[in-house]
Amino acid sequence: MNKTIVALDFSTREEVMEFLKGFQEPIYVKIGMELTYACGLDIVKDVRALGHHIFLDLKLHDIPNTVKGGMKNLAKLDVDIVNLHCAGGIEMMKAAIQGLEEGAVNGKRPLCIGVTQLTSTSKEAMNEELGIPGEVLDCVIKYAKNAKEAGLDGVVCSVHEARAIHEACGKDFLTVTPGIRLSDDSKDDQKRVATPAFAKEEGCDHIVVGRSITKSANPQQTYFDIEEMMK
Repeated sequence: MNKTIVALDFSTREEVMEFLKGFQEPIYVKIGMELTYACGLDIVKDVRALGHHIFLDLKLHDIPNTVKGGMKNLAKLDVDIVNLHCAGGIEMMKAAIQGLEEGAVNGKRPLCIGVTQLTSTSKEAMNEELGIPGEVLDCVIKYAKNAKEAGLDGVVCSVHEARAIHEACGKDFLTVTPGIRLSDDSKDDQKRVATPAFAKEEGCDHIVVGRSITKSANPQQTYFDIEEMMK
């Protein structure tokens, strides 16, 4: 599996197809809410038909039975990774795994990873708005341990927490890290960001890169440059 996952932050199928035309070999892509809500789940089938690997980033968060049913149906799409919010609790996460196993195509379920804290969340927002005391890292580690106990394959976290998560949950517990920017890029709405080089140093398993690639003058070259940095 490639280290770099490209976030397809587009609003139309045409934009996605045009962007992917430049890639002759399969790559890993992330399909999130923006694209799914614009095009429906058919976009997953369209991208899959081109041979690309898919991280379906819909961040499920509901009562256990609802999440179980949702994951059962998502598993039938034959994507590679799905995710949910760790804040839903251990029972919800266990139900998600059950749903994925029931809906698995050819007996192989997608990997399931849990969102710890969004990379747009600052310590102040976590403390004052979400009502969670302490440092962001403490919350992230607790959520990661819960995810491992529930049977998840890893978590979504910031680069700054990946090393501590591996220490707490083991090297095989995946860390998928958004908030990646090249050194001369804007942070936009992200707070806890980092460069690909720093992500590699911190032991991140996979990075999610959006605008730095999709808005690049040469997206394919930028993608391969970042992939080389990570390897």
